[in-house]
Amino acid sequence: MNDTPKHILVSRNDAVGDVILAFPVCGLIKEYFPDCKVSFLGRTYTREIALSSTFVDNFVNQDELTHQSEDEGVAQLSKLNIDTVIFLRPDKSLARIAKKAGIKLRIGTAHRVYHWYTCNKLVRLSRKNSPLHEAQLNVKLLKGVNIKKKLTLSEIPAYYGLKRIEPLMDEYRQMLSEDKFNLILHPKSHGNSLEWRLQNFTGLIQKLDPAKFRIFISGSRKENEILKPWIEEQGDRVINICGKLSLTQFISFINSSDGLIAASTGPLHIAAASGIHALGLYTDIKTKDAGRWGPIGEKAEHLQCKHADMDTITVDMVYEKVTKWI
Repeated sequence: MNDTPKHILVSRNDAVGDVILAFPVCGLIKEYFPDCKVSFLGRTYTREIALSSTFVDNFVNQDELTHQSEDEGVAQLSKLNIDTVIFLRPDKSLARIAKKAGIKLRIGTAHRVYHWYTCNKLVRLSRKNSPLHEAQLNVKLLKGVNIKKKLTLSEIPAYYGLKRIEPLMDEYRQMLSEDKFNLILHPKSHGNSLEWRLQNFTGLIQKLDPAKFRIFISGSRKENEILKPWIEEQGDRVINICGKLSLTQFISFINSSDGLIAASTGPLHIAAASGIHALGLYTDIKTKDAGRWGPIGEKAEHLQCKHADMDTITVDMVYEKVTKWI
């Protein structure tokens, strides 16, 4: 297809952090094709984060497409008048639906056999052995629409567009301190990352001056059940916000805070994209390390463990980083 694309569907149907790292693709599309409509295909729980980017015009829910007959999914996708789809994350079922829906240009990695008969533009891309960051790897798929620009890590934040943020409700805004550093600790990751032990977070909480820091503990409702006994042990040094905010309000709360510490999780990438201080605690296991998944932002940084032992990131190492923030 030689015509300028008019409606591109960007497909990244996994977690919140993955969606954030797909935003630069949407930003570059808008830079090169300002009049092009950009739809984002994701899972139900990522809708709010996808629509928080000013580079995303519409959200397509994968769960609605695939939790019905294939013919119904094809009919639903056909109505959107999409002329191009980019599969940042390979998905055999979605690729088949896109082809049947008559989307003219279907872009995917050449490293999936099923893309050879469902996509008509293949990009040679191997993620497993690449030294590039996930956000940079996503951008490589844009070769399919003749966008060959390479982004350095320092250039990526300009392409997030994380500015469509709803106002923070008064009940949550009143939790934040006007004269202390508002720090969010997000200890869990639903088992998706190696985690810093709760004892380490306890040590950090005890070292931070309560006259200078207001500390919030965040997590999902499910994680709240796990964290509740530990949070109670911290007494009035922390405020528990686990599971209390909707995703849109949690995004707003992060954006209104001063800093966040977490493993390789969605909230860490939200914090980095929001421009607040974001410290990621990472394993050194290849393909899971900070080189591939680290937070990218104007105030984002990371610490990486040694020999897959998260305890090699000491409380003092984290404390030193945080105290420099104020």
